[in-house]
Amino acid sequence: MNKPATTLKIGVLGSGSGSNMGSIVDAIQADRLNVEIRVVLSDVQDAKILERAKQHQIPCQWIDCAPYKTKLDDKAEQDCVQILRQHGVDTVVLAGFMRIVKPGLLQAFPARIINIHPALLPAFPGIHAWKQALDYGAKLAGCTVHFVDQGTDTGPIIIQRPVPILPDDTYESLHARIQVEEHIAYPEALRLLAAGRLRINGRRVEIL
Repeated sequence: MNKPATTLKIGVLGSGSGSNMGSIVDAIQADRLNVEIRVVLSDVQDAKILERAKQHQIPCQWIDCAPYKTKLDDKAEQDCVQILRQHGVDTVVLAGFMRIVKPGLLQAFPARIINIHPALLPAFPGIHAWKQALDYGAKLAGCTVHFVDQGTDTGPIIIQRPVPILPDDTYESLHARIQVEEHIAYPEALRLLAAGRLRINGRRVEIL
C-alpha cells in the first residue's frame, strides 16, 4: 500500500540556467506535482537560476564556495545546510549543481538529496556526459535521476530516459534532446517521491 501523498518542501541547488528547475515550476503550476520550492541556492553569483527564482518569487541566495572549485565543503556547506533548514526544506534537488556534495549535507538530508545526470548511468559519470557519449561512439545517451551518495554520480537510480545518438549529432544537438527528456524525468521522479512510491533497497530503488 502506497503512503499518502505529501507536499515535498524542496530546496534547489544549481549553478547554471535553471532549466530543470523551470520544468519543476511548470509541473507545479499545472497541478501535476505536489511540491513547494522553498529556496534556490547557487554557487555562481550571476547564475540564471537565481534570476528564474526571482521571476517566480522564490527566495534565492548565492553561496560563496571559495576557495574550492569543485566541491561544497567547510563553511559553504554549513551555510547551505543552515539556509535549507531555515526554509523548512525536507528534500534537496540538485539541478545542474556543478560541485561534489560532501558528507555534511548528506548527513543533514539522508536519502533526501536527488540529482539529475545527462547520461544513462553508470555510463559516463562526471562533467559533459553528452560529449563523453558522442566522443566514445555510443549509440545511446539519455538522462538519469538518482539519489545522491558520497560518490560521483553513483547513487541509487530512480528513473532513466534514453536518447538515441543520431549520425549527424553535434554536442549541442545531443545535449538539447537530452534536456527535453530531463524536463520529463525530474518532475516524474519528484512526483513518485511525493506520493511515497520510492523505496531504496540496497542499490535498487523500488517503485511501489
